[in-house]
Amino acid sequence: MNTELKILQPMKYYWLYFLISLSVILPGSYSLIRYGLKPSIDFNGGSTFVWQDSSLTIDDIKAKASELEITVQEISLNNDQFAITTAPLMEGKYQEFKAPTTIELSFDTVGPSLGAELVSKTITGIFLAASLILLYVAYRFKNFKFGASAIIAMLHDSLVLLGTFSLLGHYFGIEVDTLFVTALLTILSFSVHDTIVVYDRIRELKKKHGYLEFEDIVNRAVVETMGRSINNSMTIIFMLLAMYLLGGDTTKWFIFALLVGTISGTYSSTFTAAPLLILWDKLSHRSSILPLSRRT
Repeated sequence: MNTELKILQPMKYYWLYFLISLSVILPGSYSLIRYGLKPSIDFNGGSTFVWQDSSLTIDDIKAKASELEITVQEISLNNDQFAITTAPLMEGKYQEFKAPTTIELSFDTVGPSLGAELVSKTITGIFLAASLILLYVAYRFKNFKFGASAIIAMLHDSLVLLGTFSLLGHYFGIEVDTLFVTALLTILSFSVHDTIVVYDRIRELKKKHGYLEFEDIVNRAVVETMGRSINNSMTIIFMLLAMYLLGGDTTKWFIFALLVGTISGTYSSTFTAAPLLILWDKLSHRSSILPLSRRT
């Protein structure tokens, strides 16, 4: 019976899984430290508006902005529609800026104080969620290493997503906004949910086959839950791909963030969260044996 349970041992290569994770995380982390993220006006504050006017050119708009001492951060033209981002504009200054022939399609303004408040609430929300998840998972599985490993796997997914958007922001000018924050928090919950499925199977197998080595129990749990995790994730990935390819520009990068996070979360639940338990178990055993060896 023991040999049957030890046929498949995917966790034998746990160091390889860690190296794969590092190969993805390190470039993104470097970009995150050096370049950071490119925040939208949701965080920086500013005004963004869309005009339609066939008589205007980008040079005309820049000249008018310079005359009125308005800082234009970004301007793009699509057919006759101009998408413009500036520093926060008061209503009077905006009306001076807008030409009489211009049709206003949209106009939004976010003050700098609201942007700073949003950053603060985002960081607080992520920290609070991580703390509660750590305590809950550790309590439910009666072991701190389960909670800590789940949080490390969650941090893995956060770094993958943040690093990806840091690189996109630096090389392609992709901005992060409130929808990105929503995607980040959604992905963290998805990652932990998938991790708990694996951990729950480990707990069940440990009760039934307590005579087995912990690594063998984790191997069997991973093998038994891998098909479910992949099938569940693929249905989400197919749906997100369809939305990304066919959806509008306003949700395009929100969907992309969910797509990156779903792929990363599926990987980390099996190939980060589970190997961390094995590594933790090996290190704890080694530390408990070390004093005895010194005595002899």
